[in-house]
Amino acid sequence: MIRLGLRLALRGGRETAGRLVLIAAAVALGVALLLATLAGINAVNAQNARYSWLATGTPSATGTGTGTAANAATPSAGRAADPLWWLLSVDAFHGRQIGRIDLAPTGPHAPLPPGLSRLPGPGQFYASPALATLLRTTPPAQLAARYPGRQVGTLGPAALPAPDSLIIVVGRRADQLARTPQAARVTAIATTPPSACSGQCLDVGINARGIDLVLSVVTAALLFPVLIFIGTATRLSAARREQRFAALRLIGATPRQIAVIAAVESSVAAVGGVAAGFALFVLLRPALAPIPFTGEPFFPGDLSLNLPDVVLVALGVPIAAAAAARLALRRVTRSPLGVTRQTTARPPRAWRILPLLAGLGELAWFVHAGQPAGTAGQVRAYLSGILLTMIGLIVVGPWLTLAGARLVARRTRRPAALIAGRRLADNPQAGFRAVAGLALALFVTSVAVGIITTINAYGTTGTRDHAAARGPAQRHTLIDRFTTYTPAGPQDIASIPASLLGDLRRVPGVRGVTVIHRPPGAGRVDPLIGVVSCAELSGTPALGRCAAGSDPATTATLSTDFEARFGDHAGTVGPAALSPDGLRHLPVQSLAVDTDGPAAVERARTVLDLAYLSYPSVTIAEDLDRGLRLTTAYRQLANVVILTSLPIAGCSLAVSVVAGLNDRRRPFSLLRLAGAPLGMLRRVIVLESALPLLVLTVVSIATGFLAAGLFLRSQLHETLQPPGGEYYLIVAAGLLAALAVLASTLPLLRRITGPAAARSD
Repeated sequence: MIRLGLRLALRGGRETAGRLVLIAAAVALGVALLLATLAGINAVNAQNARYSWLATGTPSATGTGTGTAANAATPSAGRAADPLWWLLSVDAFHGRQIGRIDLAPTGPHAPLPPGLSRLPGPGQFYASPALATLLRTTPPAQLAARYPGRQVGTLGPAALPAPDSLIIVVGRRADQLARTPQAARVTAIATTPPSACSGQCLDVGINARGIDLVLSVVTAALLFPVLIFIGTATRLSAARREQRFAALRLIGATPRQIAVIAAVESSVAAVGGVAAGFALFVLLRPALAPIPFTGEPFFPGDLSLNLPDVVLVALGVPIAAAAAARLALRRVTRSPLGVTRQTTARPPRAWRILPLLAGLGELAWFVHAGQPAGTAGQVRAYLSGILLTMIGLIVVGPWLTLAGARLVARRTRRPAALIAGRRLADNPQAGFRAVAGLALALFVTSVAVGIITTINAYGTTGTRDHAAARGPAQRHTLIDRFTTYTPAGPQDIASIPASLLGDLRRVPGVRGVTVIHRPPGAGRVDPLIGVVSCAELSGTPALGRCAAGSDPATTATLSTDFEARFGDHAGTVGPAALSPDGLRHLPVQSLAVDTDGPAAVERARTVLDLAYLSYPSVTIAEDLDRGLRLTTAYRQLANVVILTSLPIAGCSLAVSVVAGLNDRRRPFSLLRLAGAPLGMLRRVIVLESALPLLVLTVVSIATGFLAAGLFLRSQLHETLQPPGGEYYLIVAAGLLAALAVLASTLPLLRRITGPAAARSD
């Protein structure tokens, strides 16, 4: 039977060869998308792991990693590594974050960070390729002057989370760095990625509280449309094959023999498609790497496949194709005469709604039972609920299609709508199959948009206009915070040297400098309250202003929660019961520098970085962006899901419509011979796809918002917020694209229908 199946598949004439080529091409596209999805998940984890070494010196990572000896001579067995003084600080340049590591070994066998051939000595530094380019092309006063010494090498890819990462490793003297606040003495380089970090972790990468859960849902959201697309492709010309296999059954072939022949025929196309899909993925990988899925681009090597991924796709897709072919022939094995006579299958029943209700019920359970404990428990709980809901949409789809078709057929008086309604009611499974991918894509889109919109709305700036938060005053006002939080309370520096204030005021483009002091008593209770001189405050309008007519020789109280300030001015601040002389004796909480543009910001930042290495300076807008970094990464992943699932669903629709036209060319040819206008038949085709599409659009969007709302209530204790106009534009674009796909297939109707098709078996 295998030999016969191969002969029928490979020597079945032009029609069979064309069908195999179409199936192989569709499977190749689906496999390439599937491989890109799996490689993208691997790339996110690989990128996240390369943040590990930056956490060296934090309480949760100190002593947990293993280091490589910096000296070429490896220490003798059992010998401990020489301690290494380590200070990580966060710098910035034109809104981009720069990771700075100052280190100093205490002996020849200190641990060596990744990406370095040796440790830099005092007055030497290693820079990432992107930062090295900036150092060469930027005026020294804006950037290079912050890092005295000379560059002795370039950081290798092992040290860089992304190709454009800005990182610098600066060599210092051990006695100098030991006296620097916040420097740590370490004996190993951390190897714990942020996704596995527990306790106090550096704010880099994606933490375990979100990455496993988010990536699990993203994987499911992308895999389902791809698998539906592959399944749709393997069913091309299903009706024609059913008739041929029914004829074989009538002349004596057993159900087992028919199943073997069908499996061989489907596997031939699937194997060729899988091979082409792997080749297509290799060609697409360089183009996929620069896409910032998580806010940062990938190295091409990060988009890699592990052995389980390769085995899963290489074996799973052909097996799935064979299984789909086997399931498609159930009517043939049960009753070949029923197929040849085109008997109507049993209509779907209302019980199909139960899996959908079960999925939503599981998500609703945790609203009252509480958030599942631990990340693993959350993955199992929410992922199973989302998957069950998606399966429920697939199961209930034919029943909803049947209900809509019967309603249209019962109420319409137009021939095209009547024919479309009757045909859908006769085979609602086929009608839903054409739009199943789009239904799932709209569900995934609604869930992603609903969750991200709500997170943004409940965030620090979610209910306000983000664009207003990045006005000129916020972009051009530099803040340097000097507060260190300890168990005893916030600790500040005693004062700022007058020479530093003079240097800042002499920087070209600096318009004002304001020293913010910690008020006595009240500041210990609320660390975000400061007192300033009204004379200085007039030079930094982003912080606020004293009341009109106030004496400049007075003081004022203001909030130092600058990232919550919006617009070009922070408003009027209240007077402080403190004399200007008393202000000078208070500890300094932070410093604000107002400038006239980006170049002045960077020049002032260079002066501050040289004076206070442990206290990075950022603009108000940069501080806001840093707080939204994780939300931005999740939004990027959501956008990837949306922008990937909709095109995949469109491909599924195109393949389904073409397959449906090919399978029904004889009935359409008979209608044309009976006098039906070609325009009416085209309206029938559009209605057969548009009716289930509209029904499932409403159900999928409503279900998506409901699932998102249940997740938000149980996981974050937040209420779903309505999305903005961008979401509705995405939905409208998806529906218009679907209608465009339908329109592109209509010219085929004239070509495949006619007397010749009506005479065929």
